[in-house]
Amino acid sequence: MGEESEGRRYRALFLSDIHLGTKGCQSELLLDFLRAYDAETIYLVGDIVDAWQLKSGWYWPQSHNDVVQKLLRKARKGSRIVYIPGNHDEFLRDFPGHHFGGIEVVEQTVHVAADGKRYLVMHGDAFDVVVRHAKWLAFLGDWAYVFALGVNTWLNIFRRRLGLSYWSLSAWAKLKVKNAVNFIGRFEETLADEAKRLQCDGVICGHIHHAAQRDLDGIAYINTGDWVESCTGVIEHADGRFEVIRWIDRDRRRQTASPDAAPTPAEARAAA
Repeated sequence: MGEESEGRRYRALFLSDIHLGTKGCQSELLLDFLRAYDAETIYLVGDIVDAWQLKSGWYWPQSHNDVVQKLLRKARKGSRIVYIPGNHDEFLRDFPGHHFGGIEVVEQTVHVAADGKRYLVMHGDAFDVVVRHAKWLAFLGDWAYVFALGVNTWLNIFRRRLGLSYWSLSAWAKLKVKNAVNFIGRFEETLADEAKRLQCDGVICGHIHHAAQRDLDGIAYINTGDWVESCTGVIEHADGRFEVIRWIDRDRRRQTASPDAAPTPAEARAAA
């Protein structure tokens, strides 16, 4: 049996906040996504590996290793892979310019789209006041978040037994709590201002686990989301158009793909 298909190829693919090394990581869904989507350039926009959690207890199932191997295979097949560390994998910030298995590590970068527009690509934690100035509080918040994800895991076990699809309690709560909504709004505005300061047309980031694509006073704000709560990624089409892919929605619908659409997870597995 030959190597599995690498999926439909796009100009660029952006992923962040995978959190390999945690029980909340939706690695199986991510593997389905990576079978369906490929790109000339793949940006890993931080928190790909969760060193915070690995320090407190080792957790690394085979599916997490499969994700790493899948990305390395894409690099061998010709994709350029750029890794921009976040706060959970900040140990890699000591290695800017280094290559690991064909994966290039940079602190941040500028992506030039097919239409010539420039996009600042960064994780975004540098503009999170809690992470920058009260790291102990960030660790405390991370502990509470992991607890919530544990509850979420058991909830989804029961949902699967009832034939229901994955649903994120933490993502739902985030959009219902006023302070969280206000924080997201301030974060988006701050990163858009930074892109404008650096004379970019937009910013592509992660960090807050909230996928989005919107215009903020003429600056494109794109957040890749995550693979813990929302299972989302961003692709750039050949014409420079960006699109947020919500993989859970596609997995749920299982609709027949059009000629220009990527295959569903079941189709991707059949083609592997």
